[in-house]
Amino acid sequence: MLNENVIRLLKENMWDLATSQNNVPNVVPVAFKDVAEDGKLLVGDVSLDTTLKNIQANGQIAVSVYDAQKLEGYQIKGKAEYLTEGKVVDTFKTMVEKMFHGAATAKGALIVTPEKVIVTTPGPENKKEL
Repeated sequence: MLNENVIRLLKENMWDLATSQNNVPNVVPVAFKDVAEDGKLLVGDVSLDTTLKNIQANGQIAVSVYDAQKLEGYQIKGKAEYLTEGKVVDTFKTMVEKMFHGAATAKGALIVTPEKVIVTTPGPENKKEL
């Protein structure tokens, strides 16, 4: 589902996570993220309070990633689950603590299972589902 271009953009750029609850949208940029070998998206939780409440309510999430220079982008829609322990969480804790010299940590990790990938790049492929 995630082709080479999508994975490259996901690895090289920040992501915006979009969730909603009761018709109230929420979007937040994330820098602590990765793509797992199985194609799931991993996000370290440093301060995702509203995002987590929305996911607990309905499990839905959209991830937007783009290269502003090349005007290439994708939207990934899927389901998210939250973990508070395990290897993924430990990896994000180490990453965040190192970057912030112990002043912050990751409280957990979001695991996003992609269900749809949609092209957001302007042009003839825009809105195409991969």
